[in-house]
Amino acid sequence: MTDSAPLGDQAIALLRDLIRSACVNDGTDESGQEIRNAGVLRRFFADVDVEPVVVESAPGRATFVVRIPGTDPEAPSLALVGHLDVVPVMHAGWSEDPFAADIVRGQIFGRGALDMLYLTAAYAVATRAVVAEGRALRGDLVFVGVADEEGGSRLGIEWLMQHHPELIDADYVLTESGGVPVGGTVGAPTAVTVTVGEKGLARRRLLIRGIPGHGSAPWGSSNAGVIAAEAITRLTRFAPRAVIGDYWPRYVDALGLDADVARRLTSEAEMLGALNSLGELAGYAHATTHTTISPNVIRAGDAINVIPGQASIDLDIRQLPGVSAEAVDAYVIGALGDLIEHVDIVDIVGASFSPANVSPMNTPLFEVLADVIDEAYPGAVPLPIIAAGGSDARFYRKRGRQAYGFSVLSRSWDYGRFRHLIHGNDEHIDLDSVRMTARALDSVVRRFLG
Repeated sequence: MTDSAPLGDQAIALLRDLIRSACVNDGTDESGQEIRNAGVLRRFFADVDVEPVVVESAPGRATFVVRIPGTDPEAPSLALVGHLDVVPVMHAGWSEDPFAADIVRGQIFGRGALDMLYLTAAYAVATRAVVAEGRALRGDLVFVGVADEEGGSRLGIEWLMQHHPELIDADYVLTESGGVPVGGTVGAPTAVTVTVGEKGLARRRLLIRGIPGHGSAPWGSSNAGVIAAEAITRLTRFAPRAVIGDYWPRYVDALGLDADVARRLTSEAEMLGALNSLGELAGYAHATTHTTISPNVIRAGDAINVIPGQASIDLDIRQLPGVSAEAVDAYVIGALGDLIEHVDIVDIVGASFSPANVSPMNTPLFEVLADVIDEAYPGAVPLPIIAAGGSDARFYRKRGRQAYGFSVLSRSWDYGRFRHLIHGNDEHIDLDSVRMTARALDSVVRRFLG
């Protein structure tokens, strides 16, 4: 690595190395093996005067930390938190090798390119630049390359908060899920998304009671698998009114839509009927205005000739701000209707309920983010959004820290495409976005801590 290389080019090279490590996290303790990407980062920082700390929550489940002390103990500190793991791949769905990090038509293809290794690379580049330039900072700068975010963070930030909080703590945090240009013209968006919060997580298991019997005589039986199928149908068809809230109307306004379409999209009664007008953005529009239920794991039956007497459905529920655990259960009961007489609702141990969380916008760091957005896209302003999924920001917010999802992507992106590619086939990011994000983060560090 040469210090003369532009920050964006450094980030591109580092991103490709991170992708090639293939730190695939399938949710088991043995997967991930982020120690490989910790090694990539150790080599990246090897020729500057820092002392990285690498800690393992389990064999190979490594987190890499660099802390650059500030000169003023009263000044606020900033953590740049990126994860090192990626989700599994369905190879048949890819047109490029998901772990080769090939550059094709100006795009880097690879699992984790967008979620979120491009940001992890940009964080590392911005941190290394401080040391390479001998730059003094007022407050601490902390770079965290963390394990297990894709597995729920039990062996990552959650473990670190319990065992080594002093390594990763900071007053302010930047992490994933921001940076999408919105509205305006091709070269001049009116806004760029900044994630100020995220929906909560409530995982529930439905235990379904039937009556076992012989598979040769199914007529009139109480088949738990059939009851489960009906329960899934009701859950997916459940369509309560939207909850518009404070953030979605700002997004609609930034899109510059036809006035009647915009009115319908911000009407609690009419929104569902207008979603198709948004194309790929429709899924996010629905998620940001509804508590959602996704039945993702279904189990029933053990033998082909036995009518199952029990079944289970694991629900991934993402609730809006202000929705309690009791309200989540009431929501499920309302969707199931009279089927509830066959169903018990239980928590999934260790993952039952995490509330929605939001950071305020009237902070010094948010002001800096606004300045940097204007620097990248003159005249554009931050567009605050609530993420549909979760991130490591929730652990910091729980400790009273302020966390934002921030980057600056090129004008080729919209939020629908962004959401579609995360965890999807042919995940990629364009070279311009990597360069823009590296420059933007360097500017954030200079403005906020310099």
